[in-house]
Amino acid sequence: MTRDFLKPGINIKRWIFLGVIGVVLLVFGIIDFTNNKYLWPSNIVLPIVLIGLGILILYVAAMRIIKSFIKLINIGNIDLANDSKNLGDLLYKKRVLVKGPKIVVIGGGTGLVTMLRGLKKYTNNITAIVTVADDGGGSGVLREDLGILPPGDIRNCILALADTEPLMGELLQYRFKDGRLKDQSFGNLFLAAMDGISNNFEEAVQKMSSVLAVTGRVIPVTLDNMILKAKLKNGEIIDGESNIPKAAIEYNSAIEEVFIEPIDAKALKEAIMAINEADAVILGPGSLYTSIIPNLLVREITEALDKTKALRIYVSNIMTQPGESDNYGVKDHIEAIHRHAKCKVVDYVLVNIGKISSDLEEKYQKDNSIMVDINEKEVTKLGIEVIKSDFVKIHKGYVRHDEDKLATILIETIMAKKLFYDRKKILEYFYLSQRLKAQENK
Repeated sequence: MTRDFLKPGINIKRWIFLGVIGVVLLVFGIIDFTNNKYLWPSNIVLPIVLIGLGILILYVAAMRIIKSFIKLINIGNIDLANDSKNLGDLLYKKRVLVKGPKIVVIGGGTGLVTMLRGLKKYTNNITAIVTVADDGGGSGVLREDLGILPPGDIRNCILALADTEPLMGELLQYRFKDGRLKDQSFGNLFLAAMDGISNNFEEAVQKMSSVLAVTGRVIPVTLDNMILKAKLKNGEIIDGESNIPKAAIEYNSAIEEVFIEPIDAKALKEAIMAINEADAVILGPGSLYTSIIPNLLVREITEALDKTKALRIYVSNIMTQPGESDNYGVKDHIEAIHRHAKCKVVDYVLVNIGKISSDLEEKYQKDNSIMVDINEKEVTKLGIEVIKSDFVKIHKGYVRHDEDKLATILIETIMAKKLFYDRKKILEYFYLSQRLKAQENK
């Protein structure tokens, strides 16, 4: 453990070293003050300066070390009662995360948030490119009243990657129950206030991320006022992201295509750079037409995905979504993505082979939702490799992806497919993976 603690890259050592310098200055100052003939000519000013400087440096170093430990305790990474023996391993783990693979995730909604919570346990190098097409709920109200981009999906991704105390997370997710702010999230208001003191929405997101000590980056796909529209197979044109699934159900007509206004919405340069430099780009999971595809309608994003050398992975949904993907299989999801992207942007697809109880399946069927059919042979004909695992997790009566299982499979896939990883990095990740699994089994 001691050797792990002293490995290069652990920033706490710099403060220990600074503290040693402070002690040395303090000792020399005291010696010279009591018997100045040992070191310097008789001059009371110099030893007092050395003593004061030594005390100041010691104080700064001690405060920095204490602050680092308090932060780790507050975010739940250190349990003083149980984890003190594992502190060296914890700091080593943090060092490994800094060197983790560069991963870009693209999407929106709860599916993306779930995946981010899992991935941040394996790497600090995460960039979330998030849709800004939302026009419903509290985000829609703020978008209409203040003219800002919808903060909801951005807020949730920031919280998923943040190192915050549980109380702060609860506060930012709190929704007012009465008055003019009814159903409005405090986190949305916080981000809206940040936008008010920033030059643009991107800067507001960066400031909020800094305040909440976010792992990686969260980037809106565009700063343009993007409106999502859909054409149904019956010819109807539907305006607004929140209206599309409802209209498809009301008209009993499937979505033929979705498109955005302005059609030439500009992607952020940081998003393009992240895709170009990524080891892997992950699409989904999430609503096909309202969370994933809107990002691909920003042409610069699609062009970057077409050219990138990164692994391009699509995480398929577990259940179909009424009004969006009724009776869709994995192949249908991928074909819709490629049709809108106008090029191939998926090389691998992660699919669920886990089962759910008959009672839960019946509950979903009543809402016209079924498990997504894999049909592996049809998918492989598209030139896409299928990666199968049991990702099912039941949360509050709903089917969700298991964040830990999903993150583990994604990291293992990236490590296996990206041959440029050297032996040392693979061993480090093997060590980290085993430690995480051991913690989960406790």
